[in-house]
Parts: sequence; structure tokens; C-alpha cells
Amino acid sequence: MLNAENWYEIIEHKNYLFVIREKLEEVDPRFLTIYTNMYLILGSQKALLIDTGCGLFPLKPIIDKLVENRELLVFNTHSHFDHRGANEEFDSIYIHESEAKNASMPFDISILKDSPKDVVNIYNDKNSFKYPPPKEVKSLKEGDKFDLGGIAVEVIHTPGHSIGSISLLTNKGELFTGDTAHYGSMYLPKRKQFPIILNSILKLKDLFDANKVQEIYPSHERYPVGRELLDDLYSGISNIEKIWDTKQKDRFLHAWILEDSNFKYVI
Repeated sequence: MLNAENWYEIIEHKNYLFVIREKLEEVDPRFLTIYTNMYLILGSQKALLIDTGCGLFPLKPIIDKLVENRELLVFNTHSHFDHRGANEEFDSIYIHESEAKNASMPFDISILKDSPKDVVNIYNDKNSFKYPPPKEVKSLKEGDKFDLGGIAVEVIHTPGHSIGSISLLTNKGELFTGDTAHYGSMYLPKRKQFPIILNSILKLKDLFDANKVQEIYPSHERYPVGRELLDDLYSGISNIEKIWDTKQKDRFLHAWILEDSNFKYVI
């Protein structure tokens, strides 16, 4: 029987960094994504949870055990359903200022009712195909810094996947890219907005050039990865016209699907 304990995969990646994974493909495989990765950073005084997943099972009790007596901060890298599902469990949520209004409202996920996966019956049993808003939403902006106690985290605005997408950089060299960059199915804006996400990827590549990043921790699929992710993604998007004629229509996602050797592009 599925429950919170066996739904979430808890991985102690470093003594201060936990990965909390859930299988998005078991919620709905039509999103063409296997894993959602949440991250918990433990400083000496505070902890930071990056994203709250799909909200299928209670997340806060699991996080509380890991956080112990630290103050907990919760960030959403953006406001899509698989990153904000358990927001209501926490006292306050931080998100980029351009998506704060959206994150403050109930969010309808009734699109999942037609999922071919039986796990969706759990949403139905809870009558929860609409996420309630969190208790409090606080705004983030480019350059905001947070001291967790021995670990500092800086907010980097990286729009493209969504208007308010953020990445997070620690002073230990970890870069958390949210959905701005990951292997697998990359959800992109319309072609005329490609310069926006390309500029965001360049901004992250500049951090490598400045020797501020050692590893990348995306919100989906493989982690950690290196600079090659950014190089591959920038090259792939820049040259997408070479494979444009191979595009296929995905009616569920209302998008074009294209593929190269590294990515499935959802446009």
C-alpha cells in the first residue's frame, strides 16, 4: 500500500544535503518525466527545502525529522504543480516576486483525473484535485541571499521555463537549477521566447566561468551533473531549427515534441 514513507525516496547525498525524490511518471506518465527531485539543505541554524513536490502524501512530517530544531525555509523554484503540491503544509513559502500572486491562489490539477496511473485515485479519495494556497507567500528577487549557518544561498532569476523560475547557488558550489536545466524532457517557451531561456542558461554558464559552481542539481531526472548539461542544452536550443521538421504534436500537453540525443523538447 502506498504511503508517505514508501512514496518518497530519501537520499542523504552529503551530510548537509538530502534529496527527496518522487516518481512523477507514477502520477501521470503523460508529462514525459520520471523523477521530481526536491532538495533539503541543512545549515547549522536554518534549513532550506527546495520545492514541495506533487502533494500526493504529507511531506512536512518527513522534512521535520530531518530538520530537527532548525528553522525551516521553503522555496518554490516556480509555481508549476509538481513543485508546489505540499505548500499548504508549511507556514510560509518563498517564490519569485513575478509568481507570488499565482502561488497565493488555489491551483486546479483536475487534468490529472484522466491519468492512466491508479495512484491518481489517492487524489480523488482526498477530493484534492485543487491545491489550496499556502498560509503565507513571501517574494524572492534576483540577488537575495540567505544565511543558513555555515551555508549561504543566493537567488538567481532564470526565466524561460516560466516567468519567475529561479536557480539557487550555495557558497559550497552547488547550483540548483529547478526546471531551467535538466536532462530528459525540457519544457520550453514558444520559439520567439527562446532568447529568454538562452540568456538564463548563459547566466548559469557564467557562474562556472567564475569558478562559483562545482555541481548542478536539477529538479528532474539525473543529479548531480556538470557544466555539460548547460553546454548541451544551450547548443540544443540554439540549433533546434535543424530538427524542427521532425516535430510531433502532443495533444495532452498542447505542445510540439522534438528530440535530439540529449533532450526531449516540449514546446
